[in-house]
Amino acid sequence: MSKADALHVADRLHSAAIRLLRAVRVADEETGLSAPKLSALSVLVFGGAQSLSSLAKAEQVTAATMSKLVADLEAEGLVSKRTDHADRRGLRIEVTAAGRALMMEGRKRRLALLHKRVGKLSASERARLGDAAELMLRLASEP
Repeated sequence: MSKADALHVADRLHSAAIRLLRAVRVADEETGLSAPKLSALSVLVFGGAQSLSSLAKAEQVTAATMSKLVADLEAEGLVSKRTDHADRRGLRIEVTAAGRALMMEGRKRRLALLHKRVGKLSASERARLGDAAELMLRLASEP
């Protein structure tokens, strides 16, 4: 199997992404939130206010599971619910200032960990990694 073989590249990318995520996820422990709560909060911070069903779909969980997560986040003052202006019967979940601050502080800690690791690479390796990151973002945006 050559390094350019799509299956080989997919396998290496999968392993690298998981290992790198695990390496920086330690920074999330300081938030005091579980991974599912942080993930849902992240969707709201970076994707904007959403309905419960769209948030559940984004997180690949049931509406009941998301309802519990949202209730917990709301009780902690990290999200709020408001009436959906397009559909008065529906609700939109939006992040609060406290929720946004918590997420941005966590992101800052994760980036600091990544920055430290990336800083150990040579300039040419950093350039290659930057190119690879752009390709990864392109793959992530495909349906």
